[in-house]
Amino acid sequence: MPAKPKPRITIVGAGNLAHALAAQLHRGGYAIDQIVARGPKSSLVRARSLARAVGATATVAARARFRAEVIWLCVPDRAIAEAAESLAHAADWKGRVALHSSGALTSDELAVLREKGAAVASVHPLMTFVHGSHASLAQVPFAVEGDTRAARSARAIIKDLKGRAFSIRKEKKAAYHAWGMFASPLLCALLAATERVALAAGVKREAARERMLPILRQTLANYARLGAPASFSGPVVRGDVATVQKHLKVLRGVPGAREVYMALARAALHDLPAKKRGAMKRILRDAKNF
Repeated sequence: MPAKPKPRITIVGAGNLAHALAAQLHRGGYAIDQIVARGPKSSLVRARSLARAVGATATVAARARFRAEVIWLCVPDRAIAEAAESLAHAADWKGRVALHSSGALTSDELAVLREKGAAVASVHPLMTFVHGSHASLAQVPFAVEGDTRAARSARAIIKDLKGRAFSIRKEKKAAYHAWGMFASPLLCALLAATERVALAAGVKREAARERMLPILRQTLANYARLGAPASFSGPVVRGDVATVQKHLKVLRGVPGAREVYMALARAALHDLPAKKRGAMKRILRDAKNF
């Protein structure tokens, strides 16, 4: 039996996610029909550049006329419902699939397209996409939620991208997205605070970043192989109260870093092995006294 032809895909948006998604769909044998720009002229410039790279045409939302079977909205969360509303008359939506890639919002953001006959779903890759980076989607988990037909179509696409689809319930989307926030953006915030602590130790930011990489890589390797409890080291796990006191004292000179340290130390006492828990909790509680 001949393989079912892959659906054509139109991507709405031309940001970092749209670039990564369009490029890897194109390499995976999907025909990208259009890149639809929204917003200022700079958005159309990006859309044209991306369209050239994947053999598509570029247009603006006001002139979009969809021919593709799958329309994938890669726009900021705040713009999804508005974009769906603006595109409601760009096609006969019966039989089409409409997707968006918000981690926090549900498929109901596309309700106006569902009412027009489309099957809709939210499809979020648990990955970070930033300018200047080229993140692969292979082995990336995708959280899928929505109508059965749209979810089935999304799962087939994810499989072709060598990603890993899993189902997420609507009421769990906010917690799921908070999990992703901890895994990457807040990790970056921690690393930025770490660089400020390095400055207090007389090490400049660039040198600190370079010198931290071995311990960061080993920590992640340990976590991947052993899990968090078995990877935890340092004065808290040893119950070294005196060293923690010294840290809290010196961190008075690093704005914001002391609060980060205390919050993470409390989290460690909650989730990870530690000796002298009572003494550690008292030190953190009474830290303002020293």
